[in-house]
Amino acid sequence: MLREIRPAILILVLLTLITGLAYPLAMTAIAGVLFPKQAQGSLIEKDGKVIGSALIGQEFKDDKYFHGRPSATSAPDPADSTKTISAPYNAANSAGSNLGPTSKALNDRIKEDVEKLKAENPSASVPVDLVTTSGSGLDPDISPEAALFQVPRVAKARNMPEELVRQLVIANTQGRFAGLLGEPRVNVLALNLVLDRAASKEHAPRLDLK
Repeated sequence: MLREIRPAILILVLLTLITGLAYPLAMTAIAGVLFPKQAQGSLIEKDGKVIGSALIGQEFKDDKYFHGRPSATSAPDPADSTKTISAPYNAANSAGSNLGPTSKALNDRIKEDVEKLKAENPSASVPVDLVTTSGSGLDPDISPEAALFQVPRVAKARNMPEELVRQLVIANTQGRFAGLLGEPRVNVLALNLVLDRAASKEHAPRLDLK
């Protein structure tokens, strides 16, 4: 019997070593050489310190910053480990809300958010991505429409001309990959960093996220 199952055992061990060890290590090494920034997590630095990633959103509440999509991620409640609390953009617990279109809680939350945003910019329609969460809860990007919607609030909070803030949004809008895949988008963290530099009268180039 051992002679009959020995080939199967050898093949199992060989394939485990190839697909479970050699292949992942080889791909990691190749990625590190060809795409070093992406392989390290597409990290974004400021003054030599890592402040985030181009792949994971952050929560911005201050009126002088552009805000990202709502996030439904959560974390264990420190006071009761059997419960959870809201923890926006918690990268350790990527998830959506799992609330469907008939959910009263979802509809009430969206209506409340829409009313707040309408008060912020009454003359424009509220972009859908400013009131709906993504499936991951970690989306770092918003649509150009969502960014432009926030221009009046950001400009007022920073005492900057709206046209200048609008130009920064346009300059930092990423197009479709190869002109075909995906949708135009604005990375919220990158835009806020450019905005800080512009506000301090420094040169504000487009931040390369590649």
